[in-house]
Amino acid sequence: MLSLFKPKLHLKDLIPEGFVDIHSHLLPGIDDGAKNSTESIKLIKAFQEMGFSQFTTTPHISHIWKNSQKTILDNYKETIVLAKENKLQIPFETAAEYLMDDWFESHFHSEKLLTLKDNYVLVEMSYLNAPIRLYKILFDLQVAGYIPVLAHPERYTFYHKNLDEYEKLKKAGCLFQLNLLSTVGYYGSEISKIADELLKKGMYDFAGTDVHHMRHINSFGNRIKVKSISNLKEVINNNQFFKS
Repeated sequence: MLSLFKPKLHLKDLIPEGFVDIHSHLLPGIDDGAKNSTESIKLIKAFQEMGFSQFTTTPHISHIWKNSQKTILDNYKETIVLAKENKLQIPFETAAEYLMDDWFESHFHSEKLLTLKDNYVLVEMSYLNAPIRLYKILFDLQVAGYIPVLAHPERYTFYHKNLDEYEKLKKAGCLFQLNLLSTVGYYGSEISKIADELLKKGMYDFAGTDVHHMRHINSFGNRIKVKSISNLKEVINNNQFFKS
């Protein structure tokens, strides 16, 4: 007798060969991601084994992680050499994940940002609250010639009671990047629920792993909890836009 229930998909089953990642923390010792070069190599190797065709790693730039374009690029160049020494073939670039705060608001007027591609820049908010001048930052960022890609909007719990705020962000010109691990409940069931709502509404533009360590890699073997599978596949495929 045929089962009435479809088998549950694991997240890794939905990652296509040739996936292009746009959000991770793989550079060693520079933020809350890979602690050292050994961890970096393990994570890069895991991406290669998962069939990724390339990735852009995005270290934090914030009041906590006081990175600069120079510190990131210097670290990136050293990591490229290290990857080649370890015979890793997967190509990768670096950008940054910028916290939208007062410092950022003045910074993008005076210094070129590290972008995912062309003028697409990855931004995030505090998990406690949105910036007071959020919409001015987004407006000025676009006037400066950038397209904001908001990292993991489903993780900003202060928006969960009012989904209209997500609509306002989209209307303000913000693109949305889904954290793939949100679909398997890694950050909690409430965040998975909001991710599913945003998927259902077709609000996501791109997806990212946001990998920091091997626990994240291992969680790609977990079962998907969201129901909007066709929309999720489409969002994952959208990342081909970033392929070099």
